[in-house]
Amino acid sequence: MFARKSLGLEINPDGIRLALIAGSRTKPVVEAFDTAPLHADTIHISLREANILDPGKFVATVRDTHLRLLTKTVRTSVSLPDAAGRVILLDLDTRFKSRDEAGDIIRWKLKKNFPFDINDAHFDFQQVQERETGEIVVLVSLICRQVLVQYEELLAQAGLEPNHIDFTTFGIYELFADRFSLDNDYGFICYFNGVVSVLLFREGALEFYRTKELSATTFTPNRVYREISSSLLVHQDKHTGISLGKVYCLTSYDQAEEFKGLVAEATSQEPVLLDVERVLSRSATCSTADRNALYALSAACGAALRNL
Repeated sequence: MFARKSLGLEINPDGIRLALIAGSRTKPVVEAFDTAPLHADTIHISLREANILDPGKFVATVRDTHLRLLTKTVRTSVSLPDAAGRVILLDLDTRFKSRDEAGDIIRWKLKKNFPFDINDAHFDFQQVQERETGEIVVLVSLICRQVLVQYEELLAQAGLEPNHIDFTTFGIYELFADRFSLDNDYGFICYFNGVVSVLLFREGALEFYRTKELSATTFTPNRVYREISSSLLVHQDKHTGISLGKVYCLTSYDQAEEFKGLVAEATSQEPVLLDVERVLSRSATCSTADRNALYALSAACGAALRNL
């Protein structure tokens, strides 16, 4: 009787984006959306310290933006800035009998690699592949506990119920996940809000992950190219002789062709330029939203799909 709807929120230092999604994971429809800027002194991204410098202003902005959507949906999937945590592909040469045991092994392996006590981190992980040598590869996402708890508590004060929290790059990837599922070996290279992301997959499993924050205000082709090339060289050094497979790329429409050219030069192949309009439909109430507005909602909409 009632169409299922899902709410996605993207948070970044410049502002927030909320998207209400209906339909299905394969055919999502934007039912409503709203955005709100944040003053420069509201959020400061840090690995160790609480990110929200002005909690009152942040809560008020989130609450007012949500109210403007005119929805009773409060269960929310959230995309946080990539720089608020860390994502690592970790090789485990020790087999584990349970998830708790795997968690202990991961803590032990990472305890010297972070600027905060690994015991103070909240982390999640999943096995992505098992090598012929017997090594288990796990994808680990970490965030300092006090950073995560502050976001959770302030969102609750704003009237939302955050049930899934991840990073922006994964939110964007989620939006195109069904398209990627058609391939086994592929790469996803994205430039979104000043962050370059390079994700490489082999036999459907994530083999390489890297994000680098550049500038959210200025697109600098030479620097973007260097970051992509550097990432590909790191991957090549570790996986000699492995081809990339098909390459997909995404960025804003106004710089899409230039970015596609940079990716083509770095990968020595013609990439597929992804189009948000081919993934997201608009409801009648959102019919006036142009393609630039849809692109800006990529991470929020991708996050919302997790609850559909």
